[in-house]
Amino acid sequence: MNTNSNLYTVVYTTVIVAVVAAILAFVSMSLKDKQEANVKAETISQMLSAAQISTKDELAKIGNDKILDLYANSVKEAYLVNAKGEKTGDLSIDRKNLELADGLKAQDKNIKGGNDVQLPVYVFEKDGKRVNVIPIYGAGLWGPIWGYIALEDDLKTVVGAYFDHESETPGLGAKIKDDPSFRAQFVGKKVDLSADSPISVVKGGAKGDSQIDAISGATMTCKGLSTAFKTWLTAYKPFLEKPKAQESAPAAEPQADKTEEK
Repeated sequence: MNTNSNLYTVVYTTVIVAVVAAILAFVSMSLKDKQEANVKAETISQMLSAAQISTKDELAKIGNDKILDLYANSVKEAYLVNAKGEKTGDLSIDRKNLELADGLKAQDKNIKGGNDVQLPVYVFEKDGKRVNVIPIYGAGLWGPIWGYIALEDDLKTVVGAYFDHESETPGLGAKIKDDPSFRAQFVGKKVDLSADSPISVVKGGAKGDSQIDAISGATMTCKGLSTAFKTWLTAYKPFLEKPKAQESAPAAEPQADKTEEK
C-alpha cells in the first residue's frame, strides 16, 4: 500500500484510534474497582470528619481498608427518608457490603423540582452518644460544592461539619474545605427550622446561634453554601422536626383498673 495515499492515512489513523481506545477501555475496567473504593473511602472520610470521629488528615494516612473498618465499627444504622420524614429503607452497614447513598446532584434536582426524594441519614456512635450525619449539595462560584453536617440526637445541635468542592478558588472559596477554623464555627450551632435558612453563612460577623461568619473574599461560595443549607435542611425538615413532635405529644392516660370489686 502506498504510504503516501489518503487510504493509507485513513486506515492507519483508524487502527491507532482503535488500539488506543481498546487500551483505555482495558485500563478503565481494570481500575474500576479501585476507583469505586477510593470514592467510597473519600465519602466515608468526609462523614467521619463531620461527626468528629477522626480528622480528614488522620484518615488520609490510614488507607481505604482501615477507613472502611472505622466506619463499620462506628456506624450504628443508615437509612433513607422521604419528603415526609418517614423511613423508607435501610442502607447496609455490613463491612463486606457497605451501601452509601450517592447521586447528590440528582437528589438536589429532585428537591428543587418537588420530585420524590430518598434522603440518607447516617447514625454514628461517639463517646456513647448518637450522632446523625446528613449531606448537603449546592453550587459554588465555579462548580458544585457539597458536604456533611453532623447533629446531636436532638437533631438541632451541630456536632461538626465537613465540606468539599470541585473547583473553588484556592485561598478563597476553597477554604470551605481547607480552613479548619471555618468548619470549627459550626460546632455547637443550632439548626433553626423556623428561619428562612436553618443555617446561614453571613458577611459581617455571625450574630445568631444559626449563623456562620463568611470567608472574606469568597462571597459567591459562601452564598452557595447558605443556599445549599436552605435547600437540603428544608427538605429534611419533616425528619428533623420529629423528635420535637414526639416530645410535645401528650402522654397516654393510664387505663382505669377494670377489675371488678368483689
